[in-house]
Amino acid sequence: MKVISIQNNLGIPKYKQIILSIEKSIEGGKLVKGDKLPSVNKVCLAFTLSRDTVLQAYEELKKRGIIYAIPAKGYYVKSVEIAIKQKIFLLFDELNIFKEDLYNSFLDTIGKDVQVDIFFHHFNIKVFQKLINDSYGNYTKYVIMPTSLVEAASIIKTLPVNEVYILDQTNLELETYPAVYQNHKKDIYEALSKGKYKIIKYNKLILIFPGYREPEGMKEGFENFCKDNAFAYEIILEFSKREIEVGEVYIIPNDRDLVVVIEKSKVQNLKLGKDFGIISYNETPLKKVVENGITIISTDFKAMGKIMAEMILEGKKKLIENKSSLIMRNSL
Repeated sequence: MKVISIQNNLGIPKYKQIILSIEKSIEGGKLVKGDKLPSVNKVCLAFTLSRDTVLQAYEELKKRGIIYAIPAKGYYVKSVEIAIKQKIFLLFDELNIFKEDLYNSFLDTIGKDVQVDIFFHHFNIKVFQKLINDSYGNYTKYVIMPTSLVEAASIIKTLPVNEVYILDQTNLELETYPAVYQNHKKDIYEALSKGKYKIIKYNKLILIFPGYREPEGMKEGFENFCKDNAFAYEIILEFSKREIEVGEVYIIPNDRDLVVVIEKSKVQNLKLGKDFGIISYNETPLKKVVENGITIISTDFKAMGKIMAEMILEGKKKLIENKSSLIMRNSL
């Protein structure tokens, strides 16, 4: 067989020898884009191999995007880019400035011989399911942000269990998967505790929590802090037409709500950091300068991307809690 060579007692698994042979044939010009590979049965008979061995080799090449299958017809060369050793499916909830930091950090660390295809589900379970279903069998690794989508865990479990990694948020249904995640319940509690010496100067804490995109742990940690420290508090779905009262501190996960609250304070002629306070979520360059600086609770998104890429490259399976911190500025 011209394009596949198998040797006994070589110390290399037979399926890997098939992969190496096909790569060498592509590199040497014996196989070009569109060429049909020897059938699974033909390879089995030629080298006295099991179907599972040949299928394992072809499936790995398929996941790397080098070959593709046409049902009832066979396998064909899809790409001659054999330098791509891994092909990663990366599913984000949305793209914003801090997720962009995560993505760029992931790309910088994962290296140039890995192809990364990024997709977005925009918190839509139907889009989430379609993207997962369409990606099945086409990637060597799946890195997924499940957020708080209902049914996300059951959809993720349709993928090959050893190829899935969870990013940013996890839950009990996904605890068997390796992950780099935020512990929102712990993070907000510890951040507010760290800032308590300033928060204590105010009368009431208000969390703006629509609950659509925000993790439930954030609300739980907020309530626990307020109860444990005897702070008056309120959780609201939206700011809307609310009037800001002097002595209130607003904890604001969403930047759109942050803009609305600041605009309202200007209409009411209230001074941020004196008449009322704000604690925002997730660091961006603008928050360093807006209103002389916005206090934030933020995880290190660059570290999150780097750690995830390293875990994949090293073949490790861990649950890693990403560090979060309170950055104190003039809004509190």
